[in-house]
Parts: sequence; structure tokens; C-alpha cells
Amino acid sequence: MELVHPLVEAYAEKFSSPDITLLEHIQSETKELHPHAHMLSSQLQGKMLAFLSQMIHPERILEIGSFTGYSALCLAEGLTNTGELHTIELRTEDAQTAKLNFSKSAWNKQIHLHIGDAKEIIPTLPIEWDLVFIDADKTGYIDYYELIVPRLSKTGWIIADNVLFHGQVLEDPISGKSAKAIQAFNEHVLADERTEQVLLTIRDGLLLIKKKN
Repeated sequence: MELVHPLVEAYAEKFSSPDITLLEHIQSETKELHPHAHMLSSQLQGKMLAFLSQMIHPERILEIGSFTGYSALCLAEGLTNTGELHTIELRTEDAQTAKLNFSKSAWNKQIHLHIGDAKEIIPTLPIEWDLVFIDADKTGYIDYYELIVPRLSKTGWIIADNVLFHGQVLEDPISGKSAKAIQAFNEHVLADERTEQVLLTIRDGLLLIKKKN
């Protein structure tokens, strides 16, 4: 299902600031060489992630799902000078690509790449998070969320990607495994009395979540 008309997407990109050169290179190379390039955040979404990070100005960022490093570098634009970004990638090949891309950036020394299962890695990081971006396997979203919420700072935010899952969450009944998992996640967050949220219809859907005051 086409959620955003291509002409609207193109118009929005035209009137949004362009990526820095490195991000443009990652976009181009991933689309040209990666068999799953559709997993890459769009330029418009990347700029939105950068803006959110710049508004929050986080000291500690966690990203679940590095892919080729594009979204991490967008998020890094808001890091404090002493801040750190930890990103986790399950696939070794993608992690190596992301590592190479990080090495070309101004935030290279502030980015820490972890390779493996995020459900095993997150508990080993004794950090209070100011900003978390979830963009990994959809069946793991609830588990990631439950690992993160207790370690979210008082003013921390979670951003979950693909919460519309190509429009499949609008089907009745929902049939796909990942779509069912996303629907369960959305309902789980909605029912959680610890947090509040707003769902943005940007690209494939972004869910912004924060602790209740």
C-alpha cells in the first residue's frame, strides 16, 4: 500500500535541507549495491531524525538496527560534544559497512558499534538513554521496548520506525507476521501507563514515545 504519494514525498524533499556529502554517498551506495536497500531511511526521514536529535541534544543515544550507518549518522548530529551513540547490528556484513561509513564522519570516536543480538547486548550497557531509535526486526519491538523503558532518562525519548508497516496494519484482518508484530507493539505502547506517544505518518510511520511526567 502506498502511504505517501511519490509527488508529495518528492516535494517535501525538495523543500527540505539536503544531506551532507557523506550521507548522500551512503544513500547512493546503499541503493546501488545493497539487495535490501528499501530498509534504508529516506532522506526526508533522516533529516527528521537529525532535527529531533538536535532538539533533544542527547548525551547518550541507542540505535537498534544500524544497517549501513545512515540513520546513526543522522542521529549523531544532535550529540553533545562529550556524548556517545551506541548502535547495534545483527548482520556482520552490514555492521562492517556501517563501521566504514562511521570512520569517515566527524562523530567516529563518539560512535560505538556492537555486533550481535540486541536483546543480549542491551542489558550489558549500563547506560541511561536520552534518545533511542528502534529499527530492527519487528517481532522484537516489544522486547526492545521493555528493555529500554526502565533505562530511559527522565527527559528521554524513544523513536520506533515502521509502525505503519507498509500499510499492512490497516488490513482487516492483518495477515503478515511482521505486521501483526507491529500492531501488537503499537497496542502495547498505547496501553502502557508509564509512557505517552504520538504516531507520525512520515514515510512508514514513526512512533515518538516519552515517559509521562
